Amino acid sequence: MKTTILTLFFFLLLNISYSQFTNVMISDFDYPEETSIVINPKNPNEIVAGANISFAYHSVDGGLTWTMGNLVSPYGVWGDPCVLVDTAGTYYFFHLSNPPSGGGWIDRMVCQRSTDGGQTWSDGTYTGLNGTKNQDKEWGAVNPFNNHIYLTWTQFDVYGSSASQDSSIILFSKSLDNGATWSTPLRINRKAGDCLDEDNTVEGAVPVVGPQGQIYVSWAGPEGIVFNRSLDEGETWLDTNIFVADIPGGWDYAIPGISRANGLPITCCDLSNGPYRGNIYINWSDQRNGATDTDIWFVKSSDGGTTWSVPARVNDDPVGNQQFFTWMTVDPVTGYIYFVFYDRRDLTGNMTDVYLAVSRDGGSTFKNIKITDSPFTPINSIFFGDYTGISAYNNIIRPIWTEINPGGLSIWTAVIDTLFTGTGRKTDTNVPFSLEQNYPNPGTSYTYFSYRIHTPTRITLKIMDVFGREVATICEDKPVAAGKYVEYFDISAHSLQRGIYYFSLVSGEKTLQKKMIVD
Repeated sequence: MKTTILTLFFFLLLNISYSQFTNVMISDFDYPEETSIVINPKNPNEIVAGANISFAYHSVDGGLTWTMGNLVSPYGVWGDPCVLVDTAGTYYFFHLSNPPSGGGWIDRMVCQRSTDGGQTWSDGTYTGLNGTKNQDKEWGAVNPFNNHIYLTWTQFDVYGSSASQDSSIILFSKSLDNGATWSTPLRINRKAGDCLDEDNTVEGAVPVVGPQGQIYVSWAGPEGIVFNRSLDEGETWLDTNIFVADIPGGWDYAIPGISRANGLPITCCDLSNGPYRGNIYINWSDQRNGATDTDIWFVKSSDGGTTWSVPARVNDDPVGNQQFFTWMTVDPVTGYIYFVFYDRRDLTGNMTDVYLAVSRDGGSTFKNIKITDSPFTPINSIFFGDYTGISAYNNIIRPIWTEINPGGLSIWTAVIDTLFTGTGRKTDTNVPFSLEQNYPNPGTSYTYFSYRIHTPTRITLKIMDVFGREVATICEDKPVAAGKYVEYFDISAHSLQRGIYYFSLVSGEKTLQKKMIVD
């Protein structure tokens, strides 16, 4: 037992020394994209994520390994995943609809619930059904003081219509019984948008809860970014929306290699007991500095949203680069603000990395850290989704994003926890590769091994049992160029029995190793 513990500790040290943050592929099945993720505060090792168009993933080991599920509902499942968790550990998965019968395309907002850590989901309930009107781009929030659920979204009279009589509005609905029933939707915006799903459409409503149970929401549209609030759980709202910031160039813009991009706002509130408790934050991206210089922006309010700061630039690179698809969260324990976004600094063409930014001083300063271990290159012909996601709890941070590689789309997270200091850990340039967790894990009949080569080298990839005996060789002394590689492994063909194994990637004197499970 002591030998096994020491061996595992040695392997952990290797991973810490030789990589910045461990990148874990959650799934590459059926081109997943448009991601959402949430950490359970009751048990931070339990994490649930979602992706288009109907995928739910859960992890019980802090995001090192994942199990995939497929949502089904009598109301249909049609993307725009939003995953939340309440203080009792119940998860909620919101999405658009497309009923197989008795309804129309995106005609309501659907909520499915899980009480077993995301393993199984209810058939769902819904809100927002309003004749033939279309209901789109929802997001939710849980009130941590009573577990009431709040939902906001965009209603289109006719999605895509250019007719002057057709408009878009922001709606609000709530559930006081864990998603079983929903209130009649209430309009909370004052100036309507058009139905083109472009700059003059009102979209991006993300509700958050304040320290006294206030509900705060902002969104984008023809007036730029505007804000509203309710002090009585959504029964009444301000008669006039509060202006927050302009979006020069609009929220609907172009990014090379991305079939569709947006800079819609994300709203958060600090619920920690730190010095910035009650601050409201809004994060978005725009092209005020030109189409070749998309930036990530941030404003804050310390008076309940009545007044707002001047926009501050979050990305800290020189001008002239593309940063896009931002998401933001606030750690409810520490009050630290975290951002995740795609970033093309230090790269050529459409090559893309993922960056994390953090502020420990209420948004006065930002530290940027690259969290992908090698870039990827999106292409216009493959839809990349409309957003990323990030969740944080007590210094445990789990971002989620989409990549594209020769095999297609895949979704990823990075394991960033209490080892994170905000300065980042530089990659050891003497280590020519990095190794990700296999997927699926546990595997039954097959699994995939992913690794990234930073400099040309020769590698060997093998599998050992718990006694260190070699049971399979996937490749041996293989010459590889820089890039990402995915190796398919047929578990059944090698007759591996159920149990724990280790897979090892070796180059010269350098070795990285991870645990895998055969079920």
